[in-house]
Amino acid sequence: MKGTAVGEVVVVIGAGSIGQAVARRVSAGKHVLLADLRLENADAAAGVLSDAGFETSTTSVDVSKRESVLALVKMATNLGDVTGLIHAAGVSPSQASPESILHVDLYGTALVLEEFGRIIATGGSGVVIASQSGHRLHALSPEEDKALATTPVEDLLSLAMLQPDQVTDPLIAYQLSKRGNVLRVMAEAVKWGRRGARVNAISPGIIITPLARDELTGPRGEGYREMLSRSPAGRAGTPDEVATVGALLMGPDGGFITGSDFLMDGGVTASYFYGELAPK
Repeated sequence: MKGTAVGEVVVVIGAGSIGQAVARRVSAGKHVLLADLRLENADAAAGVLSDAGFETSTTSVDVSKRESVLALVKMATNLGDVTGLIHAAGVSPSQASPESILHVDLYGTALVLEEFGRIIATGGSGVVIASQSGHRLHALSPEEDKALATTPVEDLLSLAMLQPDQVTDPLIAYQLSKRGNVLRVMAEAVKWGRRGARVNAISPGIIITPLARDELTGPRGEGYREMLSRSPAGRAGTPDEVATVGALLMGPDGGFITGSDFLMDGGVTASYFYGELAPK
């Protein structure tokens, strides 16, 4: 459905398992615009949601390019009032180089928050899918935290702390990006609030998705499997469990929550600091 206003619109960026699960919980009676780097992924997700009774549109988007995000914003606003944003796009340490991770996961998220923050409807809400990894990065200085949170988007990747000679490990790039996502959500919540809208982050642990399966069978797979077995929950999570938190944050029961981050990792981070996973 294109070119005709349809009322309220929920935009899902990253049409994978988590984005779909959250959308199913918060999009009844609304139009769902699914955007993904690969249009075929968005189309496949739209087929599943359409079969479940949702009205959908699809498009491709590259969150690392401003013109692509602006095109998505234009399409969304042409459809109706954007009352929901679910940002679940990203790449993992086993999938990309440090440079690519910083471009997609850090810069791309900051860009999405900025551009959708300009048009989000009064009463609207958004959620960014970050990661437990951001919670296990070493403490940054107050100046570094502020830089990740507030540096103008186009200057973000020029920060000294993010240069190739400083970030050589994809995992560190991922951790920095996810810490940056949480800090950025906090800063952007102030701006979204001026429009009467809210935005929060969720930092999941290992959630069983195709991306997680890549990690579990990738070069760091043994470590991730040990992480799960030695965590308090003793298992991975499911997209539906993330969606439960997403529905709270985006719905009326979460009306007093904005600029926050919810860590849901089965206790992995707790165990990393105070349990069996603590570094020796």
